[in-house]
Amino acid sequence: MSRRAERQPARAVAFPQPARMLALATAGFLLCFWAWALLAPLGPTLRDDLDLSSFQQSLVVAVPVIVGSLGRIPVGALTDRIGARRVFPIVAALTILPVLYLGHLADSLPEVLAGGFFLGLGGTTFAIGVPFVNAWYQPERRGFALGVFGIGTGGTALSSFTTVQLADAVGRSFPFDLVAVLLAAYAVAAHLLLRDKPGRAVAAGSLVARTAATLRMPATLQLAFLYAMSFGGFVAFSVYLPTYLTTAYDLGRSDAALRTAGFVVLAVAMRPVGGWLSDRTNPAPVLAISYAVVCALALVAAIETALVPVGTLAFLGMAAGLGASSGAVFALVARLVPPERVGSVTGVVGAAGGLGGFFPPLVMGLVKSITDDYAWGFVLLAITAAAGGALTATVVRRRAHPSTQD
Repeated sequence: MSRRAERQPARAVAFPQPARMLALATAGFLLCFWAWALLAPLGPTLRDDLDLSSFQQSLVVAVPVIVGSLGRIPVGALTDRIGARRVFPIVAALTILPVLYLGHLADSLPEVLAGGFFLGLGGTTFAIGVPFVNAWYQPERRGFALGVFGIGTGGTALSSFTTVQLADAVGRSFPFDLVAVLLAAYAVAAHLLLRDKPGRAVAAGSLVARTAATLRMPATLQLAFLYAMSFGGFVAFSVYLPTYLTTAYDLGRSDAALRTAGFVVLAVAMRPVGGWLSDRTNPAPVLAISYAVVCALALVAAIETALVPVGTLAFLGMAAGLGASSGAVFALVARLVPPERVGSVTGVVGAAGGLGGFFPPLVMGLVKSITDDYAWGFVLLAITAAAGGALTATVVRRRAHPSTQD
């Protein structure tokens, strides 16, 4: 009895440090993603205030997403080199500048685009947190931990839910001021409290050389495709689902927005579930099953059945599949990639995920304009999901086989 009592405190002391680091990283990721997504909800307001065309409005929303996605590549490589303890507070603090600029000084299209360009910095934090969390957790728990960190993507939903309401209730600049204050508080807290894992693997060589070496790794391109399918599909639905629901089912804007919010929340909640399942079994079957679910339900959606209950269940099922597969992809990263390259690979994979969200809405819009129907857009989604499942069940499964793990 006494020996067991003596051992228990040692375990209690050993666990909280990774948990604290995970909580800090997730909070910073959520706040930076909140900042990153501030312009999208204000798109209609900016269109009216600045007399923007539809293309200009789309450009305003797209610029921070593109910069934030591509910026993950150098930021991930930098994190491998100098550690998240330095990079995270710096990025959070620098993001304050475009937030305040957009909230108080940007009054024309060029100014908004310039602010949006630098606002993209907030979107790079994904590539900071993944290698940081990966280093703190043992291989058998990394999938769940990275899934929990992925909840920070809900910052985009937080922005969607609050930005317009706060701007209408208090003033146009208030959402920007609120986020700036929270980012400043986080930057100070991160500087004081974040700690890189002692003895973490440090990448050698120049940033360019390491990025080139990362791109030559077969696993990098395979993981990039899978994440473009998983997270890209989630982003695409969160952007385009309101338009689809109002057009195909004649829903009101508020009703469509509420249903989209349910889709987003379920997908975000399923990320840690996908990671946890990957820890318990293997990421490959979790991914294959998730893609099979998305494929089957995309075909159901193509039929345009009644929205209640079949259509709603189909979209919620796809949300669960896309969320779980997003968590499983980064469980794969933890298994397939050497620790000193996790940041670099995460940068490329994260960029693919962010950019992957752009193509499906464009395809859906094009299909609708050509055929006056959305069916073929969902068929293409089903084909892409089937391709992801096939890749996972063959090439990726062999790479992720337990015998190859460390």
